[in-house]
Amino acid sequence: MRELHGREGTAARALEFVILTVARVSEAVNARWDEIDSKRRLWIVPAERMKAGREHRVPLSDAAVRLLKAQAEKKQSDFVFPGWRTNKPLTGAACLNLLDDMKRPALTVHGFRSTFRDWRAEQTNYPREIAEAALAHVISNKAEAAYQRGDLLERRRLLMQAWADYCAHAKPAKLVLLRQRKSQ
Repeated sequence: MRELHGREGTAARALEFVILTVARVSEAVNARWDEIDSKRRLWIVPAERMKAGREHRVPLSDAAVRLLKAQAEKKQSDFVFPGWRTNKPLTGAACLNLLDDMKRPALTVHGFRSTFRDWRAEQTNYPREIAEAALAHVISNKAEAAYQRGDLLERRRLLMQAWADYCAHAKPAKLVLLRQRKSQ
């Protein structure tokens, strides 16, 4: 995140937004300004852009709000992350290309959603269902889904702030190179 934050350009901000919101890249690059509710600190993704086909409310962390304010200062179109062509969004491929430019070929944009799940499970006490709601996953068990009608927004708000704080302060992983044993 530190390296990404130091980079210029729309693709860098879009990827940062993807990470902070744990959104799918297509949802993030197609974000429009009219979906952002600054007062309530929410991004409301319309059903037609969601994989599950239902509206998704995304609570915005302090870092996500700062990022959006910076993007608003240079607003060029209805899209939060405008592409090269007039009135078109950035492509999802731009985020993947950015990872290549950063010499991070082992990373995928979607992999940050998996990282979020691992972090939640291994380093927090937040319940699984809060993370699943943050990822906009549908509850597959019909009986459970019938009883879980809310979207856990206020609990997700706390989780997303904790995630943003973790992303801001996480230390880069230390790589330890092991020597290959010579065969006898």
